[in-house]
Amino acid sequence: MTTDHTGLVVTHRRYVPYSHAHYAGNLVDGAYSLAAFGDVATEVCIRTDGDEGLFASYSDVQFLAPVRAGDVLEIEAKVVRTGRRSREIDFEVRVVCRGRSDLGESRAEVLDPPLVATRARGTVVVPPVDA
Repeated sequence: MTTDHTGLVVTHRRYVPYSHAHYAGNLVDGAYSLAAFGDVATEVCIRTDGDEGLFASYSDVQFLAPVRAGDVLEIEAKVVRTGRRSREIDFEVRVVCRGRSDLGESRAEVLDPPLVATRARGTVVVPPVDA
């Protein structure tokens, strides 16, 4: 029998190092957010099923605002549907702090409210439970 994990929320935070900037203005590519979604989805699978699981698909991805080197990101995953072996998850990347090199070499600020940078919905699968 599958336990319903709908509503489970897992949140990660990470600093975006300058070595990940690929574009002018210290922009980071969209794949950075997708990799972060994979990491937080792995924790969701571990918490729900005791297995790292596998990412199966995205049904929607929206890049809403830039992610830059020097940002501190909050990455959230929320289980919105629990199937027999699948878990549908809503993801969100929020910029909670941003570097402000225009004010000084190491200056930064807290963004209140945070800036929503990326949203997505994805599906992960876990192996069947041994009978």
